[in-house]
Amino acid sequence: MACASSLDLSNSLSHRTQLFKPSQSRKPNSVSFPTASLNGSAGAQINGSSEFPKINGTHKPTKINGSKPINGSGLINGSSSTHLNGFDGINGDVGLRVAFQGSFGAYSEFAAKTAYPDCITLPRRSFADALAAVECGHADRAVLPVESTMEGTELRNYDLLLRHDLSIVQEINLFVHYCLLAMPGVRQTQLRRVISHPMALAHCGRALAQLGLDREPVEDTAGAVEMLRANRLLDTAAIASPRAASLYGLDVLAQGLQDESWNVTRFLLLSKSPAKKVFKNAKTSMVIAHRGGSMMVVLKVLSAFSSRNINLKKLEVINSSGAGKAPVMILDVRGRGSLRAFPQVLYVDCEGSIEDPVVKEAIEEIERFSVFVRLLGCYTADTNVYDLQ
Repeated sequence: MACASSLDLSNSLSHRTQLFKPSQSRKPNSVSFPTASLNGSAGAQINGSSEFPKINGTHKPTKINGSKPINGSGLINGSSSTHLNGFDGINGDVGLRVAFQGSFGAYSEFAAKTAYPDCITLPRRSFADALAAVECGHADRAVLPVESTMEGTELRNYDLLLRHDLSIVQEINLFVHYCLLAMPGVRQTQLRRVISHPMALAHCGRALAQLGLDREPVEDTAGAVEMLRANRLLDTAAIASPRAASLYGLDVLAQGLQDESWNVTRFLLLSKSPAKKVFKNAKTSMVIAHRGGSMMVVLKVLSAFSSRNINLKKLEVINSSGAGKAPVMILDVRGRGSLRAFPQVLYVDCEGSIEDPVVKEAIEEIERFSVFVRLLGCYTADTNVYDLQ
């Protein structure tokens, strides 16, 4: 597996709390989901109490699909519109098809609905299937989680991005809030095991140890809820979102299960066509490939941007050279459309638009000393953090 290392830049994801500042958090004015009514109370009694357990210092939520911002902030950019980053298709985002991995109620679906509130979400079995749906014309966008405050960069999903001819057109930072869900009327004392995505189980390790439940991994969080409901499992709980509880009619026995209270995932929205020309608050993402001399290349990349006063938002070094390590495969979209193998690559996010002559100059300089450069997208930077509650 490739090794990754990040430089601690001014707003780099390696210093997580700087990028996802609570003071910058916003939430759409309204996000519309087809929800099912809850069968029973969302706060079923646990050990004789009608309150949620206060795990990791969290308390009972006020809404599942409401529009309350994380920190009481108002409308996005002073506008009452729920359409983020100025998406203005033929009919806004009505009818826009967005493919996501998992079942209805997954966090990826919420990211899609946060970006495009009136879109049609299309569940797919895998992330590769979601990207393929866009390439085949079965979907207009795909949503892909690429990094989180708890896990860092998801290299496998970046690898997927590099293997497909899709462009980043938007980013969404989503606060991931894990809840313990059970069939209506089931008490915590009746539970013997808990099912969820392996990462969700790992993120909630301390809370699950306190609850004393056996852990069983499944494909995704919403899929766990679907399994729980379909089989009417009375001795099993699932870890998923409050949105999933509402959709499938389950009780929320506990909330805030995650070991780290500040748990944010960054999602990318991908399209076959690049975003419209972006100038204000623009971010440009690219991958730079080279062979040998990693530190020298990193210094040259830094020089190309710093000499032009361009701020970097992300610089991540992937080194897959060495025995037993698979190279990074990148689709050469400007060549014959073939996959090319590279032992060392850099993921770079910089401030500024590709239409900016200064940014163009920096990229042209990098192309002169690197083996390969591919632009992944130019889009509006969104440092807001969106919440399900």
